[in-house]
Amino acid sequence: MPTEKEKMLKGEIYDPTDKELTQLRIRAHRLSQQYNLTSDTDMKQREDILNVLLPNRGEGTFLQSPVQFDYGIFTRVGKGFFANFNFTVLDTCPITIGDNVFFGPNCSLYTAMHFLNPAERAPRLREDGSGYDLEYGKPITIGNNCWIAGNVVICGGVTIGDNCVIGAGSVVTRSIPASSLAAGNPCRVIRELTEVNEEPKY
Repeated sequence: MPTEKEKMLKGEIYDPTDKELTQLRIRAHRLSQQYNLTSDTDMKQREDILNVLLPNRGEGTFLQSPVQFDYGIFTRVGKGFFANFNFTVLDTCPITIGDNVFFGPNCSLYTAMHFLNPAERAPRLREDGSGYDLEYGKPITIGNNCWIAGNVVICGGVTIGDNCVIGAGSVVTRSIPASSLAAGNPCRVIRELTEVNEEPKY
């Protein structure tokens, strides 16, 4: 019999009130809160917190507080990762982020999903009278060398290819191919990015 955590990570329907998952969430919320009380100069303290909250991270990871993780341990970021203020991560399914990815302020990654049918979404009662609901999730994958501008929401099931730029305020509900400039709500590809048309002009 798979555990609720195993079902959750596979994107299957699961019970989020499961004891193991509840304990992991409480720990991540507490660690997020502790991280948010630190300053940019508290590098050792931040490193100690991230070793527990976000152990699967590459060299040079920097998170500008405040941050909020549902679990943290189910998120993997590559080297040179940067996230600005108010980085929110609901990692009920695996989140994988490549190398040299930058996030602007107020960005959110939501792997958590809920049923469209209100009867399926509604809270339920066990025989002992305790409440629960059923949920599921979809993973998020972001490739290398991406820039995610401010106030972007990335929804479950999305893959963003390498070398993409996602414009400010976008809501990404569908996958974006590599080397794309994409923006909007819903987010759509505006044009392909190439070395020729993206040379810096000084």
